[in-house]
Amino acid sequence: MFDNNFLIPFLLTLFAGLATGIGSLIAFFAKRTNKRFLSFSLGFSGGVMMYVAFVELFQEARIGFITEMGEKMGMLTTVLCFFGGIFLICIIDKLIPSGENPHEIRSVEKMSEKPPKDAKMMRVGLITALGIAIHNFPEGIATFVSASEQLSLGVAIAIAVAIHNIPEGIAVSIPIYFATGSRRKAFLLSFLSGLSEPLGAVIAYLILTPFITPCLMSGILAAVAGIMVFIAIDELLPAAREYGEHHIAIYGIIAGMGVMAFSLLLLN
Repeated sequence: MFDNNFLIPFLLTLFAGLATGIGSLIAFFAKRTNKRFLSFSLGFSGGVMMYVAFVELFQEARIGFITEMGEKMGMLTTVLCFFGGIFLICIIDKLIPSGENPHEIRSVEKMSEKPPKDAKMMRVGLITALGIAIHNFPEGIATFVSASEQLSLGVAIAIAVAIHNIPEGIAVSIPIYFATGSRRKAFLLSFLSGLSEPLGAVIAYLILTPFITPCLMSGILAAVAGIMVFIAIDELLPAAREYGEHHIAIYGIIAGMGVMAFSLLLLN
């Protein structure tokens, strides 16, 4: 399966990961955060993720497991893999201090409060870059595997992941810029932090390929669904409260679900 479909899933994963570079560009040229647009965009991404997780990935995993293991055991295994994905990303999230966690969303203004040439700011930027790399790794596997299984799902996941990677790019570039005074260095580190997603795709291709079975694929899809739900609940939906645009974010969630539903109907 992967041998014949490596390039497109890999390019989708690369696109999603390098969206962190877009965040660093926005940070350089935006004096103030566009709260309405950012709230809607993050809500849209969350809506896409939740719809894909529950309507597509979870259901595909359930059908795969039931086909191989029977109704009761198949459903139980699907649920266990789903919560296993949540547990995995939750552990990764807990390993990173909240103040330096890329899932703790901050605006351009808040990230710009410290003066230039600040060693502490440099440390914050570097640790945030490392944190984003750790978070992006399983997302890269998720995007690649989903695109290899069903291209329309891979496109949807890549777009959703790319949108939520943009504020992560801001979180890396701003402190590094104000610590060093170098836009180039800030952009480069932000850009590189997103490369863990295509790295996850390559590792998935090289390591998982020989062991792919219908049950393993179903388990991966269920775990990916759990990871996406956690990201949406932990990061994207709280962005409405952070940016003070609750209803705008809700509209974004509904729009994301609607667009995803109709696009999957057209693509399938």
